Amino acid sequence: MVNRTDQDHTRHVGDRTAPATTPNKQSIREDRKDLDAEHKPDRAPTAEEEAIADRHGEVAEDVASAYKEALERGASQKGEGRPGV
Repeated sequence: MVNRTDQDHTRHVGDRTAPATTPNKQSIREDRKDLDAEHKPDRAPTAEEEAIADRHGEVAEDVASAYKEALERGASQKGEGRPGV
């Protein structure tokens, strides 16, 4: 049996069936290179975006707590879907 590295089973997408996929060597190489790459924002926020953020003020305590809990829970995750570091 082939050791698949992506979707190892077919899945339904809308009204069609998507086949199992195996990334090629170039895709795997690029993914591994991106793992260690520095990830930065593509641009600084605009003055309008900063004003909107300032207008909303502080985040509610329960929202901040839920966000922190989710990050802590995800910190020990392995593989795809792991929160960015």
